[in-house]
Amino acid sequence: MQQFPDMDKPGLVVFDLDSTLIQLESIDTLAALNNQETAVAALTEQAMRGEIDFRQALEQRVSFLASIDEERIFAISGNLPITPGADELIQFFRKKRWKIAILSGGFTWFADTVAMRWGADFIACNALEVKNGKLTGKLVGEIIDADAKARYLVALRQQYGFANEQVIAIGDGANDIPMLNEAGLGVAFNGKPILLAEADISIAGSLADLIPLLNRAL
Repeated sequence: MQQFPDMDKPGLVVFDLDSTLIQLESIDTLAALNNQETAVAALTEQAMRGEIDFRQALEQRVSFLASIDEERIFAISGNLPITPGADELIQFFRKKRWKIAILSGGFTWFADTVAMRWGADFIACNALEVKNGKLTGKLVGEIIDADAKARYLVALRQQYGFANEQVIAIGDGANDIPMLNEAGLGVAFNGKPILLAEADISIAGSLADLIPLLNRAL
């Protein structure tokens, strides 16, 4: 049963990044730099539909990125396609005194860029190994998968002292299901069928479409 928050009280909103706040899949975009977009995109789609394990798929896809020059990634991160309505929605949450977190299976360059754009309170994302200015095709540090996203949401909720009903999670794919299930209100944005089946509500097209739904619940 959907549980709308009280927008007159502070809360926490947790966003996925790829195909949610930005209109691309980080790993597919990087794979195109190596002419490996077809192979990687196929694995991405399988993972987002829940047909293969996200962690396994991530490691396989990252291997296709070896030898990419980091400078080319910086160029992309400086011109990211922001999802329609993202600026408006985050401004709405800021005015309501909500904390903003980005929990992403994507990568540091893109997550850091949008975090600075919106002044995010917390980010967690994956990191790719770089040696001599080039990707090695390996991950470093903690892997941010579906379970990690859910753990971070719970940890942030406890850290800030918010009741569960004051937490919103927004994502698009299978790896967002545990995160949405931990939130008081789970929102699918342009969601894959497997996520639509789990989300409390769904929106498509513009993230700003969530604003009137939250205002209506006041």
